[in-house]
Amino acid sequence: MFVDKSVSTVNFIDLFAGAGGLSEGFIQAGFNPIAHIEMNAMAAATLETRAAYHYMKKYEPSLHLYYEFERGNITREEFFRHIPDEVIKTVINVEMSPENIVGIFRQIDGIMQEDGVKKVNVIVGGPPCQAYSLVGRAQSSHMLVPMSEDPRNELYKMYTRFLKKYQPDMFVFENVAGLKSARNGASFKNLQAQLRRVGYVIECQEQNAVDFGVLQNRKRLIIIGWRKGTHYHYPVFEKIQSKALVNDLLSDLPVLERGGQQLAYRVPCAQASQYVRDNQIRIYDDVLTHHVVRNNIPRDVEIYRRTIEAWNNGHQRLKYTDLPDKLKTHKNQTSFADRFKVVEGDCTSCHTVLAHLSKDGHYFIHPDINQCRSISVREAARLQTFPDSYYFEGNRTSQYVQIGNAVPPIMARRIAEAIRVMIER
Repeated sequence: MFVDKSVSTVNFIDLFAGAGGLSEGFIQAGFNPIAHIEMNAMAAATLETRAAYHYMKKYEPSLHLYYEFERGNITREEFFRHIPDEVIKTVINVEMSPENIVGIFRQIDGIMQEDGVKKVNVIVGGPPCQAYSLVGRAQSSHMLVPMSEDPRNELYKMYTRFLKKYQPDMFVFENVAGLKSARNGASFKNLQAQLRRVGYVIECQEQNAVDFGVLQNRKRLIIIGWRKGTHYHYPVFEKIQSKALVNDLLSDLPVLERGGQQLAYRVPCAQASQYVRDNQIRIYDDVLTHHVVRNNIPRDVEIYRRTIEAWNNGHQRLKYTDLPDKLKTHKNQTSFADRFKVVEGDCTSCHTVLAHLSKDGHYFIHPDINQCRSISVREAARLQTFPDSYYFEGNRTSQYVQIGNAVPPIMARRIAEAIRVMIER
């Protein structure tokens, strides 16, 4: 990234960066991103746009051009004419593989040399989790390539090659809890051995985003490592359980009809809840984007209505088998009986936001029975604590995937803050 060399910085590289949830948290905590590596073209474009935002925020504080881009008044190409090349080239859109890794190293080395960066302090990231997820394994019998043979099982070896090359003080490896039991524990055992082999002491703990002040139950495996012989350790994270309700993330957003969208405009910050303002999910000048929702056929609308009514009647969960036959379309009535689920608006946390949002919205029904629809892209982003200024590139399907796969930035920021205290001590 464009580095102000007059200011002391702590630097990081983000591997398998996705849409940048981990990166956003580390940037908010004062870290400088050297590079983001991401193979998906749309997620990489999102990372580029966010890098441009951070540049504009630092060097053109009014962010006028960024807001014009969000409103659609100027094209992305026109906006990027005002962004230095060295900002955009921090995003490396390439697959992590043995064939590509030397070229990736060469690009990162070039960035560090041009920006005068002498040291990589931290490496963050985690390989795609589908190969380790319990749901993914349950579905593997229907796949052409079984999960046990999925090449993504070996992507952790790319991670360890980065550790060996750049010798950061610490690293953060994030993944689903299913990593510990994948391939009967072989994946996790091999990962630990590889991490130790390249010179790191490691500790693995399961963390829940709700304990970091996120209004979402999202359990993830967080492995933190530090170079042997150093004084670092796994941080002790003080639990921050917010008293805010999930509705506090949704209440100030405009009401939407099914299949509707709210074109980019400025929502008065004063309408936002205390939680949204305190966590800087919305700031005064933000332009609201991505408040767009899929259409729903009448049958699904009726199911949504029944699902919301059941939740409002003592927090009952409607099971698929409870539906009248006229509303059922699936022959399999035993698996995924809870396929219709309301976002728990009147609770202090909701269930895990997933990339499955891209397939349908049945598992993420808006709690407002008057709207009776699945959640919008922006509402999903808010549940994940992405700031309203975060612009996701690609179509709606791609945006849902990017958001569902991300680490909540608030969680990432609190991890980053604890690591920075150790590194700068």
